[in-house]
Amino acid sequence: MVKKTNGDSMNADSAGSPATPASFEEAMAELAQLVTQMESGQLPLEASVAAYARGSELVKFCAGQLDKVEAQVKVLEGDMLKPFADDEAGQ
Repeated sequence: MVKKTNGDSMNADSAGSPATPASFEEAMAELAQLVTQMESGQLPLEASVAAYARGSELVKFCAGQLDKVEAQVKVLEGDMLKPFADDEAGQ
C-alpha cells in the first residue's frame, strides 16, 4: 500500500524538518507559493496537511522576525514609536 509520492514531499520528509528560511523575504515567498498551491485544490490531502504545517512554521518565523525588527526600531526611536497616520501616506 505504499504509494510513490512526488519529489517535493519526499524532500521535506527526508530532511526531517524543512530548513529555516534565510530571510523574512524568503519565508514570505515560500508562504505565497504554498498558499497558491493550496488554493489550486490540486494537492492531495496529505500534501495539503504538510503544506499547512509548513505554512504555520513560516508564519511563526515571520512573526518572530517582525518582533525583532520592532524591538530594534523601539531602541532606535528611544522607545517612543509614533502611530502610523494613513492620511499622510496617501499624500
